[in-house]
Amino acid sequence: MQIETGIGPVHVEVDGTGPPALLWHSLFLDMRQWDRVRAELAAHRTLVLLDGPGHGRAGRPPRRFGFDDCADAAAQVLRALDLGPEVDWIGNAWGGHVGYAYAARHATRSLVTIAAPPTPLPPAQRRRIALLTAVFRATGARPLTGPVLAALLSDAADADTIAVVRRAFHGGDRVGMHRVMRSMMLDRPDLTDRLHRIAVPTLLVAGADDPMWTPQRAERAATALVDGRVATIAGAGHIPPLERPGETAAAVLELWKV
Repeated sequence: MQIETGIGPVHVEVDGTGPPALLWHSLFLDMRQWDRVRAELAAHRTLVLLDGPGHGRAGRPPRRFGFDDCADAAAQVLRALDLGPEVDWIGNAWGGHVGYAYAARHATRSLVTIAAPPTPLPPAQRRRIALLTAVFRATGARPLTGPVLAALLSDAADADTIAVVRRAFHGGDRVGMHRVMRSMMLDRPDLTDRLHRIAVPTLLVAGADDPMWTPQRAERAATALVDGRVATIAGAGHIPPLERPGETAAAVLELWKV
């Protein structure tokens, strides 16, 4: 179903039983990134899975928006479904950044962020991504498929996993995805000051093979949280739910026991 929000229409599916949990995907992907953990998590929660603006089956976002706008859009979705606002949040990269904003602004039972540094992009990485963003605007996804796959997946990723990422990256709305890239990556603010305002049990997940969000960085960030912990997923890069779904689901379910 399509639900109108302040950042444009998002596409939503609901699955499972129990208290609500909202799952927000990584940039360049869509809700299909959760397919390999969906059944296991849906046995414990009513999952609200969405395609964020510019991705999957969602519509285009406004020209500029921020993480608070995304968090408020998630609250709109939950109200429209008569499920919110209190949820268990699971977000990968982009979805994890939105999760920090959501948990600092709205009622939350628990928070799982995967590959989501609360700090802005380092200068060298920002310059590289600014160039990639400009190329994407001019040429679209296909010339950038290799760099995106290399950034998101470990060297051990299998052909099916690579195909999931490729389809999602190529399938997004070009104008909408470019707007998201600028707003959510290049304009990403420092979210560190939000961490001390998050009082719920929070799990920071890091893929052991993710150079952008190492277990060591996650451990440091966890110290700023009221109730923070870290899970390292061996053999995974930036998208552990795709590469190591069993280990990722187990880490989430362990947090939900708290």
